[in-house]
Amino acid sequence: MTDQIVRYPGVVRPNAFTAERLGWRPWLEPKPVDDLTAEDRHALEGRDVTDPYFRVLVRDPIVLGARTRADIDIFTNDEGGLDRAERELAAAAASRTNGCLFCASVHARFAIEQSGRRDDVQRLLDEGIDAEQDERWTAIIEASAALTATPSFFGPAHVEALRAAGLDDQAIVDVIQSAGFFNWANRLMLSIGEPLPPRR
Repeated sequence: MTDQIVRYPGVVRPNAFTAERLGWRPWLEPKPVDDLTAEDRHALEGRDVTDPYFRVLVRDPIVLGARTRADIDIFTNDEGGLDRAERELAAAAASRTNGCLFCASVHARFAIEQSGRRDDVQRLLDEGIDAEQDERWTAIIEASAALTATPSFFGPAHVEALRAAGLDDQAIVDVIQSAGFFNWANRLMLSIGEPLPPRR
């Protein structure tokens, strides 16, 4: 995939995976900030209320609230299990598999920040899930990609590979939750908007 910008009538969008900060534009009208209710603001707690993505989702504040709580618990719960860098890696692998440029950019950036492994994360973005990685990251990426393609592709061989790479049961559950959550989140984001090129 090249980093050329694809041009359609009235549309400019990125055409390559990147860890740069991309923009995003919705195809549905975000709820205006001035129209946000107390319930909306509660559902948006911890989120940037100017972000158009969350202002689209806040049209159903109950679902957004549940989504936010799940997101925070999956990615920031530090009571054992997988470290934050590898949870972000699982989300980046799911996003790379689904073709969600925006989500891949966000989670690749977090994986780089948390792990310091810029070259390894960039290789995932550039070459895809089959890019060469160490045993542990290969096991996480392959499990995440299998879950993303369809849950039935994930099976005992993936669990065995994760265990062989040193993950305990809680860490394996964290891989499943990170990849599973972002498989769903990618598909939602892909269906309601599109990424925009980085601001230079």
